Amino acid sequence: MKFLKKTDSLIYSLIKKEDKRQNETLMMIPSENIASYAVEEAVGSSLGNKYAEGYPHKRYYQGQSNVDQVEDLAIERAKKLFKVPHANVQPYSGSPANLAVYNALMMPGETLMGLSLAFGGHLTHGAPASATSKYYKSVQYQLGKDGLINFNDLRKLAKKAKPKVIIAGFTAYPRVIRWKKFAEIADEVGAYVLADVSHIAGLIVTGVYPSPVPYVHVVMTTTHKTLRGPRGAMIMVTQKGLKKDPDLATKIDKSVFPGLQGGPHINTIAGIAVALKEDSTKRFRSYAKQVVKNAKVLAEELKKNDFNLIAGGTDSHLILIDLRNKNILGNTAAEACEAAGIVLNRNGVPFDPNPPFYPSGIRFGTPGITSRGMKEQEMKKIARLISKVVEVTRKTKEKLDITFEQEKKKEIRRKIVQQALVLKKIRKEVLELCRRFPLKKVY
Repeated sequence: MKFLKKTDSLIYSLIKKEDKRQNETLMMIPSENIASYAVEEAVGSSLGNKYAEGYPHKRYYQGQSNVDQVEDLAIERAKKLFKVPHANVQPYSGSPANLAVYNALMMPGETLMGLSLAFGGHLTHGAPASATSKYYKSVQYQLGKDGLINFNDLRKLAKKAKPKVIIAGFTAYPRVIRWKKFAEIADEVGAYVLADVSHIAGLIVTGVYPSPVPYVHVVMTTTHKTLRGPRGAMIMVTQKGLKKDPDLATKIDKSVFPGLQGGPHINTIAGIAVALKEDSTKRFRSYAKQVVKNAKVLAEELKKNDFNLIAGGTDSHLILIDLRNKNILGNTAAEACEAAGIVLNRNGVPFDPNPPFYPSGIRFGTPGITSRGMKEQEMKKIARLISKVVEVTRKTKEKLDITFEQEKKKEIRRKIVQQALVLKKIRKEVLELCRRFPLKKVY
């Protein structure tokens, strides 16, 4: 980055600091991963200079011969990898992509049915804080006490609400999603099924997680999580979707452009195309299998240390833990883990008595650490380290006689973390582990 260093030394130094932070900590937020040098080169290329409003071979500007081929490649690779007849690679990210699907399938005021944010759904699945609940009537379903989807309750709610779109696919659900059950209920009430597979797309295309494609009408995914690409999104229409509405692909495309977006980010689309090529390799299939293996080992080791795992474990890359039996907030645990070099996020859990900003849980996953080459033995060590962090933090809180209300204050949590002196020793162990598995690009 010699030009950046000369032109803007402050941004250059911040990027270098971020490089160092990522290299010296365990990247365990499930939404994050490590893109390859090839993906980064495509995203940082001259393609970012080109404005390409419209679709390949139907643009509104001149000079499109090369970028048309780039987008064509991304589309064809997506269709082949996901086994779908239609793909749109232009959405800027997952949130506008979901809105584009709703805009194509519904009129304002019609009913959208998604999993409640408090139970593992996404903001754009109709959460009250999201514009999706402003323009559409939002009906939210929940999980059962076991942390799983109760399809009898879901069916009753669907029959009562008569939604136009039912969303399957979540942001904090560790178990296998039963796509066929969603399809049966949607068919009963005449609804479309949107599969939001943003978290699990890389597992789906490698066959280590069931595909929704035979059962749903539309599939949306981001491209930077388990697909290990750049920050972008794709919307795909299935054969079942075209059978329900032969014009569905056209409606989706018109909803993305000109409905919601202008010119696409061709450099990002090029990065998506590169990632999709990488995702089709045996090497990536081995990686995806290891992601799930690692998550399962990590989950079982944590259960041995009396952690309450939502749904009892995981079938994917993701683990969600209820910390109420540990007597600390998700905020405190996440901040203590970060001090120890383990980066995860606080998260609500089903039937959480606490508000979203001060939830009872933490959420973490294995895509990033698996990209570094870590395997089962490292998962056992990481489980031990997380357990030590939570235990020493709990004991420090109790020693300081801090209540939950006091714990909501950032300065109080900072005091807990600062006085939990063992965290510094754990930080050294994490640093040594990171040095053994340096953050290097995977292709």
